[in-house]
Amino acid sequence: MKPAPFEYFVPEAADEALALMAEHGLEARPLAGGQSLVPLINMRMAQPGVLIDLNRCAEFAYLREDGDALVSGPMTRQRELELSPIVRRHCPLIAKAMPHMGHATIRNRGTAGGSLSHADPSAELPGVAVAMDAELIAGGPNGRRAIPATEFYLAELTTALEPEEMLCEIRFPKATENSRASFAEVGSHFGGLAIVGVAGQVEISASGHCNKVALAATGAGERPMRLTSAEALLTGQVLDERIIPDAAEAAAADVEPLEDLHASAHWRRRAVVAMTAQALREIASQGVG
Repeated sequence: MKPAPFEYFVPEAADEALALMAEHGLEARPLAGGQSLVPLINMRMAQPGVLIDLNRCAEFAYLREDGDALVSGPMTRQRELELSPIVRRHCPLIAKAMPHMGHATIRNRGTAGGSLSHADPSAELPGVAVAMDAELIAGGPNGRRAIPATEFYLAELTTALEPEEMLCEIRFPKATENSRASFAEVGSHFGGLAIVGVAGQVEISASGHCNKVALAATGAGERPMRLTSAEALLTGQVLDERIIPDAAEAAAADVEPLEDLHASAHWRRRAVVAMTAQALREIASQGVG
């Protein structure tokens, strides 16, 4: 199919892009990597009146350390997040999740900001951001504001961004030296759409006890969800086979899966249990702090 008619702008600076968003508001959509938005436009499932192409805004593409945070621009390519040594060192959960995001050709083009802003409930990076308590920095006519990842996702394809705002920066807290990370997901085939995924990051003491636990599920509701019951059960405990099955079962109570053509709600709930157990076992295999 062909897209509906739209105006097309190619700003070369962040301020110019933000000004266009402020001017056109509800009619405008920013275009990053285009891996999700372009197919929707071609199928007329999305019909923006204005498309603002960010690919010439070089100042939106960066990856740097800032104190206790790893900071990414919205146009940083997913492949860079996957391969970056500083990501692997300071935010291993991101590096663990990236290979699950489609094929390498998709990650070469797809961006951090595009995936986070699109808010597909099955997407990997939103789940990682929620698990890590990332901060998403929105920019608009009233300046910038920080939105916790846990408050950024409202429903399927819906975020807390105002119509005239766009995602301008992502701040991922650095993991401690004692943190271990894992990402597990199940889908119909490798490189295809994930059905359910679980992102996990656990800070483990020298004695093997879980000091801090962060788990988030994707594909198990209209938005990524923290698995708070499983987190509470694991905190202060030794991560081993005596508790992993119980923690995985506890995760089932934290999700609100929907039924669609890919899977039933019951199947998705049981998949959350299985993926939680898989992620925790991988973390346990990495040893103690």
